[in-house]
Amino acid sequence: MGRHGENIRHRKSDGRWEGRYKVYQEEKNGYVYRSVYGHTYAEVREKLSIKQLAAKKILPGGSLEMDSAALFSQAATEWLELIREKCKYSTYVKYDTVYRTHLAELLGDCPLMDVSDTRLQAEIPDNLSENTQKSIYCVANQILRYVNSRYRISVPILVRLSSHTERKTIEILSVAEQIKLFNCIYTDMDKYKIAISLSLHLGLRLGEICALKWIDIDFENLTMTISHTVQRITATDPTDEASRTNLLESDPKSDCSRRIIPVTCEILHMLDQIHDDQPYIFGGTKPLEPRTMQYQFKRILREASISERNFHILRHTFATNCVEKGIDVKSLSEILGHSDVRITLNRYVHPTMDAKRLQLEQLVHFYSQICEQAQH
Repeated sequence: MGRHGENIRHRKSDGRWEGRYKVYQEEKNGYVYRSVYGHTYAEVREKLSIKQLAAKKILPGGSLEMDSAALFSQAATEWLELIREKCKYSTYVKYDTVYRTHLAELLGDCPLMDVSDTRLQAEIPDNLSENTQKSIYCVANQILRYVNSRYRISVPILVRLSSHTERKTIEILSVAEQIKLFNCIYTDMDKYKIAISLSLHLGLRLGEICALKWIDIDFENLTMTISHTVQRITATDPTDEASRTNLLESDPKSDCSRRIIPVTCEILHMLDQIHDDQPYIFGGTKPLEPRTMQYQFKRILREASISERNFHILRHTFATNCVEKGIDVKSLSEILGHSDVRITLNRYVHPTMDAKRLQLEQLVHFYSQICEQAQH
């Protein structure tokens, strides 16, 4: 049964649900009613939300009239439909998941003019991670900016209170652990061990490794092209029990992530050991499943007597090793596919205590030379 005032009813004649909304017609200089239909109440309510926003009277300048009492869920539904065709599919799925999982419950039934920092801050559960809370505010504000730019209505943008949490130090493999890992890799080498070695040598992301094809390798010019990535994303239909997630191959996360990097003869020789006629280097006829690679990585860590880690630690370790061996940060940033060298420095470069000690010892040696010159 539809709620009072929603204009949604269950039709006894054919069992369908019907939702009615008003459309402004210039020739009649007034509103007429239109209907949407569906097999469930939820389906009609979502269709009705879209129509109610899209069918508002057009005002001078192309702006649309919106009632300030319109619900946040109505604006969110229209915004999600709009960006579905404009952004990467994986990005849309992330936004859709954040809305359905969190915002639909927190603000869905809230009138737009009642959305506020205080309300959202009070509604967000304390047990959500810092990143999840940031994602909630990010999606909520994108919806509100959409309302402000498209409709003649002014809704304040939300400002999240800082939690003053300490930045988590990114972990890398110690030198002793790297030695054990390489010893394991070169013992009974297989394609998964080669994939791990490739990440340690080139800093590739998990999805980039899983999507690698033989055509990406230029054996003559000693280069590798990173042009695709693979990730398992949440299905857009949360009611579909048969496919809750989908494996998606897509372009890299940003333009800078699409890159050509140099490779050594040693790396090419290692890859040549598993060279075959299949298109994908590690997956064969299709991209390698990232969860499979994660599982194999943990298996190899156990084999090497190293505590369990996430695959991304290989990328952190690669970047740190490069800086400590004197590779300039600009070159490293481009190899990693970063848009700004500050990302490389702040997020991935973590000098060890031995590296810091070596730098200070070099300064002591410099001061000693100055003192010797002063004495002469």
